[in-house]
Amino acid sequence: MNMPLINFDEHFADFTSEWMKSHQNQYANFDEMEEDLPRIYMAFLNTRASWLGSVTPGSYFTQFEDPKVLVDWLRAYCEEGVPVPDLLPEQITTVGKPCEKRLLRLLEDEEAPDEARMIAVSLLREMESTLPKMLYINWQLNRIPKDELKDHALESLTEMGEAVVQPILQVFGQANAAGQEALMEVLSHFPGNAQISRLALKLFRERKEQRALFAGYLAKLGDDGALPELLAAAEDPDLSYLTFIEIRNAIEMLGGVCPEREFDNDPEYEALQGTDL
Repeated sequence: MNMPLINFDEHFADFTSEWMKSHQNQYANFDEMEEDLPRIYMAFLNTRASWLGSVTPGSYFTQFEDPKVLVDWLRAYCEEGVPVPDLLPEQITTVGKPCEKRLLRLLEDEEAPDEARMIAVSLLREMESTLPKMLYINWQLNRIPKDELKDHALESLTEMGEAVVQPILQVFGQANAAGQEALMEVLSHFPGNAQISRLALKLFRERKEQRALFAGYLAKLGDDGALPELLAAAEDPDLSYLTFIEIRNAIEMLGGVCPEREFDNDPEYEALQGTDL
């Protein structure tokens, strides 16, 4: 079924223009009109529209409850470059659980538009769905450092809670360097697990160029067993000033006392003089 791809943004712009013409005496300037936009938008949602067959924009998508229709419609909007009406994702979340599997299929389709997949991640997150848990974990195993979609999935994994910890730990060793960093970001939200602490300390030890990052994770995990290695790293003569700051913060958060260091010839130190670091 090919559903119409109506540009609600254009119709709202036309509605706003007409509103301004008929209500211009109510506003002293454009700023006042702009402040009134939420009320104008509510009027738009509740006014019967000829371009929708006399249905109001606010009720248009509520006529549809078939998950396939709704999710495929979302995808079509993105494929054709027509702005996705906020009301369509809202209806998907209203229908809720029946849409989860169709949204998962959209996420699994690598040929689907990134915009549609990003929206799908957001919708599943709003639904508090754990259905895409393993998909999101597997996305991290062979990834590049900068990937907006996979980063978005990381936030959802974190919100799924403790249920993600063991599945992540089972595949952690299969992940590439960027994937391990991403998965450790999630794991760092779950202190009290000795295996997570060991992994974070191992990464801190082995990836010296990323010590600032992993020091932060060690601090979040709250395991003071990491203090000896953090203290040793703080005295590394090759340490840059900014990395030292992160290590010092981790040491202090874990209840240790960081050794004093001089960084007079460090360009990072000189550039940051006068700041609060």
